[in-house]
Amino acid sequence: MNINNLKIWTLTDGSQGMISQVNGLASELSNDITTITTDIIFPWNKLQPGFLPIYSWIFKNRIPINEIPNIVISCGRKSVYLSLYLKKKYSNLVNIHIQNPKLSSKNFSFIIAPNHDNFKGSNVINSTGALHQFKINGKNFNNFSLNNDNLVSCIVGGENNHYLFSNKEAEILCNKILELKNKYTKHEFLVITSRRTSDRIKKILKKRLELKVKIWLGEGSNPYSYAIYNSKF
Repeated sequence: MNINNLKIWTLTDGSQGMISQVNGLASELSNDITTITTDIIFPWNKLQPGFLPIYSWIFKNRIPINEIPNIVISCGRKSVYLSLYLKKKYSNLVNIHIQNPKLSSKNFSFIIAPNHDNFKGSNVINSTGALHQFKINGKNFNNFSLNNDNLVSCIVGGENNHYLFSNKEAEILCNKILELKNKYTKHEFLVITSRRTSDRIKKILKKRLELKVKIWLGEGSNPYSYAIYNSKF
């Protein structure tokens, strides 16, 4: 089979960071790519894969049934469920997971995990940093007029089950960014929030940084891949 005819499904929870990684790999393998945003019901959406059995009815999103993929590429905890389900349903399927799945690597054909995940195995490929899709929004981004020769980008996350993001930490972050901006006056600074960044933190970032740096707070097209492609720092 011609590699460009491979049917690939990419599975994520819809976050830009994960989409960038699965699409970056998929686009190197084929032009026939179907993007699926995984959505699962409670309690599966709260639990790490491996605790509960997986059934077709736990998925709230629509799963294409007219064509069977050759490869599925997943990233993130929620997408693990669909990857495992499809692998069980179609035994010849190649399933690739990006990042540490928190499961045995035997559940996947291949795993691509960054070195800092410290995840090893005979079918595990370790990477330096995260995969990406440099080709998307690579050279231009309509929302901002920036000097890409000296672009510094800061990707801001948010709270999760393990870490808190307090107002104090947001203030410290703003102070650091402003300190760097004052020191490196010829550099452009772009601050990008994520889906996990709370409105409370966004208000602090906007108040402290809006007049000094370019900042994206979630409205309009996400400049994530633009920043990854163009940033020098």
